[in-house]
Amino acid sequence: MKIQITSVNMRYKEGQVDSVQVHFNGNDEQRTISISGYIPLTAEQYAGNESVGALEGIVRQEVSEKVLQENAE
Repeated sequence: MKIQITSVNMRYKEGQVDSVQVHFNGNDEQRTISISGYIPLTAEQYAGNESVGALEGIVRQEVSEKVLQENAE
């Protein structure tokens, strides 16, 4: 599945990054499956993961966990 980061929104508190929303779109090669949304991150989770590649990896992991979690219930 191809994941594309569409925006990164930072929220500040007292001049420091407090939280980050990583917005994304994704689809498979045939475009039969598509997904979009955002992943909330803490400032600590975002620090060191600012690159697009790192954020795509985080999105993949979080989305996978959510999909599996929903099916388990």
